[in-house]
Amino acid sequence: MEEKIVVRRPQKSPALAVILAIIAPGTGAMYNRQLTKGLIYMIIIAGLISTLTLSPPVFVILLCSLLIFGFYTYQIFEAAQTAQAINRKALMGEEEEEVEVEEFPEAVKAGSVFWGIVLLLLGVFLLLANFEVISYSTVWQFWPVVVIVIGIKLIVDFVSTKREENRGE
Repeated sequence: MEEKIVVRRPQKSPALAVILAIIAPGTGAMYNRQLTKGLIYMIIIAGLISTLTLSPPVFVILLCSLLIFGFYTYQIFEAAQTAQAINRKALMGEEEEEVEVEEFPEAVKAGSVFWGIVLLLLGVFLLLANFEVISYSTVWQFWPVVVIVIGIKLIVDFVSTKREENRGE
């Protein structure tokens, strides 16, 4: 008796994912059925480009230009790698529903009071700057505070996780 080997055709084309990502940032992720990730990529690129239209200082122009180049390049490679991962899993016989890559870690899906407060404060500062209650230069002078607060948050989370692990032993 002759056995037939059925090879499934890969579901996604890495080349098409790359072409879409080159044409419009985020569409490569959308092609890979990661709609939320693709939308976030589009918003990030649009935000960086719109920042350049505000006639910012030279430092901000250089920073945004580097971020745009780096992020644009990243999302192209990420779209190709995700398509390849989907194809590998499809060839191994896994169902397409199992192939989808999780877009966000559980901690982000569940929500976080800390990140909510950070976004709320950032939004308030930017809104006040839009209504010229405070100037954008004042906001830009205090941006390192955001980095410091996030660093403190990461350290506190690390220490609390280590304490919980030590209690569990």
